[in-house]
Amino acid sequence: MISRVMSAELAEHAGQRVTIAGWVHRRRRLKSVSFLIVRDRSGLAQVVAAEPESVLPVEETVVRVTGVVSANPQAPGGAELVGPEIEVLAEPAKAPPFDLYRPVVPASLPTVLDHAPVALRHPLLKAALRISAASVAGFRRALDGLGFTEIHTPKIVASATESGANVFGIDYFGRPAFLAQSPQFYKQAMVGVFERVYEVGPVFRAEPHDTVRHLAQYTSLDAELGFVRDHRDVMAVLREAVHGMVESVRGLAVAVPEVPEEIPAIHFTEAQRLTGQDEPDLSPEQERWLSEWAVREHGSEFLFVTGYPMAKRPFYTHPDPDREGYSNGFDLLFRGLELVTGGQRLHRYEDYLAAIEGPLEPYEGYLQAFAYGMPPHGGFALGLERWTARLTGAANIREVTAFPRDLHRLSP
Repeated sequence: MISRVMSAELAEHAGQRVTIAGWVHRRRRLKSVSFLIVRDRSGLAQVVAAEPESVLPVEETVVRVTGVVSANPQAPGGAELVGPEIEVLAEPAKAPPFDLYRPVVPASLPTVLDHAPVALRHPLLKAALRISAASVAGFRRALDGLGFTEIHTPKIVASATESGANVFGIDYFGRPAFLAQSPQFYKQAMVGVFERVYEVGPVFRAEPHDTVRHLAQYTSLDAELGFVRDHRDVMAVLREAVHGMVESVRGLAVAVPEVPEEIPAIHFTEAQRLTGQDEPDLSPEQERWLSEWAVREHGSEFLFVTGYPMAKRPFYTHPDPDREGYSNGFDLLFRGLELVTGGQRLHRYEDYLAAIEGPLEPYEGYLQAFAYGMPPHGGFALGLERWTARLTGAANIREVTAFPRDLHRLSP
C-alpha cells in the first residue's frame, strides 16, 4: 500500500508515484484538460486529468488520489499529480453555503458562524485558527523554558467570588454552582506548590456585552509566579511570554510585531493626563490613543499601563506602597486594545482578612493557601481571541473564534 503524502511535500517526490488524500477544493474543466485542486491539512495540490471528459467529483468530496508527481512551477507548491486514479471516500450531501475556493470569504459573518463546521475549511478562516494554535504553543514553550509548570483547574466552582464579572449559574447534582470566571484563585494556590504555574483554558463571563471585542466564553492564557519583588517582575515574564508567542507565529502570513527588550510603561495617572480624561479606568478610545502614542514616542506596538486605581482592581491586588489609592496592577495594550491584565497580589493571610468585605465563608478554600504561608507573587491573564484578532487585523473577535459564544449565539 502506498503511504499518503501531504500536499506540501509533493515537490520532494518528483517522478515518483504517490498517493494524496483530502477534499476537492475546486474543479476546473478546460478544452483539453481538467484539473482538481485537492486540499489537505498542509495546503493544496493540483491533480491533472488528461481526459477532459473525465467525471470529476464535486467540491468538498473526500478523495484519495494516486498519480505521478511532475514538476510544474505554476502549480501549488511547484508540483502536480498526473495520470491520476481518483477514489471517492465520501460525497457531500449538500453544497457549502459559499465557495470555499474563493481567495476571500464571500459571505457575511453571520453566515460563516451559522455554518462554522464547513465554513472554517476556507483557507483564510483556517489560517486564523492556525495562528491561534501557534500562539499557544509559543506561550507554552516560553514559560516551560522559565521553569513554569502547566496546571489544569476546575471550571465548575462552588462560589461566585471574583469581582468584576457576572457568572453563569448551573445545577450541580441539585446544588448551585457556577462556571469559573477565571482560574485566579487556583493558580494562586498552586504558587504554593510549584512556585511558577500557567494554564491555557476556557473562562466564562456572563456579561451582556454585544461588542466586537467581548465573548461569553473565551480562552485565557494565565500565569502566576512566586518570589517576585513587585509587579515589574511579572511584567518581565509577560514580555518573555509575548515574545515567545510572536516568534511562534512568525512566517504564518501575519503582520508580526517586534517585541522590545523592555516594553515601555506609563503610569495610569500620566495616561490620564496625556489623554485629558479623569475616569477610574481607560476607555476604548484612550486605549487606541495611547497605543498610537507608544508607536510615535517609543516605536512600540506594546505599552504597559501601570498603577491602576485600587477601586478598579480586584480585592487580591497589592496596593502601591508609595501611592495611596493606586495598585501594583497593570494592563498591556497592543494595537489599540487592552490585551492583558495582571499585577502583584496580596500574599499575607491577615491582608486578605482585611481586604475581603462581607463574610469569609465563600473564600475559605481560597484562604487556606495563605494561612500556611505564601511568597510574594503575581500573575497575568491574556485573552487568546483578542490576541489573534489583533495579529490578523480582524475587525470582530468572532472572526478568529471557531465556535463563538456570546449574548446571542449558543450553536453550532
